[in-house]
Amino acid sequence: MAPVIGPEEGNGPGPGSSTEKYSYEGQMTRYVVGACLVAAMAGLLFGYDIGISGGVTSMGPFLRKFFPSVYAREAADKSTNQYCKFDDVGLTMFTSSLYLAALVSSLAASWVTRELGRKASMVLGGFVFFLGAAMNGFAVSLWMLILGRLLLGVGVGFSVQSAPLYVSEMAPHKHRGALNIFFQLSITTGILSANLINYFTPRITSFAGWRLSLGGACIPALFIFISAIFLPNTPNSMLEKGGGGREEEEQALAMLCRIRGVTQQQAAAEFRDLVAAAKASRAVDGEHQWRKVLGKRQYRPQLTMAVVIQAALQLSGINVVMFYAPVLFSSIGFGDDAALLSAVVTGGVNVAATFVAVYGVDRWGRRALFLYGGAQMFIFQVLVAGLIGWKFGVTGEVSSLPKWYAVLIVTLICGFVSGFAWSWGPLGVVVPAEIFPLEIRSAAQSIAISTSMVFTFLIAQLFLTMLCHMKFGLFLFFAFFLAAMSVFVYFFLPETKNIPIEAVHRVWEKHWFWRRFVISDDDH
Repeated sequence: MAPVIGPEEGNGPGPGSSTEKYSYEGQMTRYVVGACLVAAMAGLLFGYDIGISGGVTSMGPFLRKFFPSVYAREAADKSTNQYCKFDDVGLTMFTSSLYLAALVSSLAASWVTRELGRKASMVLGGFVFFLGAAMNGFAVSLWMLILGRLLLGVGVGFSVQSAPLYVSEMAPHKHRGALNIFFQLSITTGILSANLINYFTPRITSFAGWRLSLGGACIPALFIFISAIFLPNTPNSMLEKGGGGREEEEQALAMLCRIRGVTQQQAAAEFRDLVAAAKASRAVDGEHQWRKVLGKRQYRPQLTMAVVIQAALQLSGINVVMFYAPVLFSSIGFGDDAALLSAVVTGGVNVAATFVAVYGVDRWGRRALFLYGGAQMFIFQVLVAGLIGWKFGVTGEVSSLPKWYAVLIVTLICGFVSGFAWSWGPLGVVVPAEIFPLEIRSAAQSIAISTSMVFTFLIAQLFLTMLCHMKFGLFLFFAFFLAAMSVFVYFFLPETKNIPIEAVHRVWEKHWFWRRFVISDDDH
């Protein structure tokens, strides 16, 4: 039975709209749900690190040991310039060094993901992340901290590059978005867990609490390392790695039938598409894959969209809140305990709002989440800028803050975080992982992740300096990019909901702008 293609109700013509729908036989089996959830747990590594680094950099014992000059400024009179008291190159390098390593390792992960399989990348990522977490937990000097962060970055690079691809290929096309968002849900759960740990570890007086915070990353790393060993390879990966022989195809077909809960006859249509995609992929060697994705005109729409989405996610300002939430709250006058507790609140909102995306991404579509979420984030970003500017002005000097102000600023930041959590955050995982054809998928995913890490590094490294110089205007800077990206999505992002992953390329052929770049099936 061939895929059903026909007009899709309620999705008429317009910028980025999809006019086709596709259907393979199959169902959501417990086997595929279990495999996708375990793979999605790789997001815990990234999330835990995002949450933990900002917390420990606001802890007095940690600053006193590794960054004494920052500790001296932080302990000074609270009426001094709040915008600049954490501005320190070494302190930001502690946070941002991870993302340089993740950038490089995500490129290396492309070869591993393609030649050895998606699960091999996740196993390797979990193991290296464990080594980095252990080194950070036992660090006695700054070089040990930085080296540990670099190892953590290697683990993140391999995990983030491979896990979304694994889930996208295993999931039924009608539920691909929801299952892939569990990766983002794992990231938000990791952030919340780290925020909770950061809140309680400073109360440990007999031992340096920051060591428990940093070393605690060993737990999710071990979970990912061990569980990924037992994951099956995706049918797409089995065909891509195989030599096109009958035995490999039989194994891939058996796996496809198992994860879809169908007979071989019922799986025939989807399997034919997978075999065709794998044949095209095997025709492209590893080095040629990079030249193809970067140089071929027909891949320019997908590559442009993936790169712009990853850059826009970081320029939205979300990682300012997630990385430096305690530092940010401390910078605007909160006490240490209040800053850590406020970070816990925003982390909880982040997790809760992600469930909205799980429910809606395959019902409402990717474009709707992008546009409505972008509008919500823009509004709250502007309100945060206005509120901080009203109270702190350009000098950043304030002696005390009323309680109502603290509650209001946290509420507005939670509004911003929730908008990101149900829209841009999960879509940054879902869309790049589903829009590329198999022959360039691993290399293209590496480019998307590398773009994310470049901008994540820049924001992590420059944020405290930008806050010191731009003051409250920094939040307006991020709001500008939110508005620009929302306009870009409206005109240039086609809808990809409920379309099989090996048929997504057809939406670009129907798009009013991108079709001029894409070679159609008839042309082939």
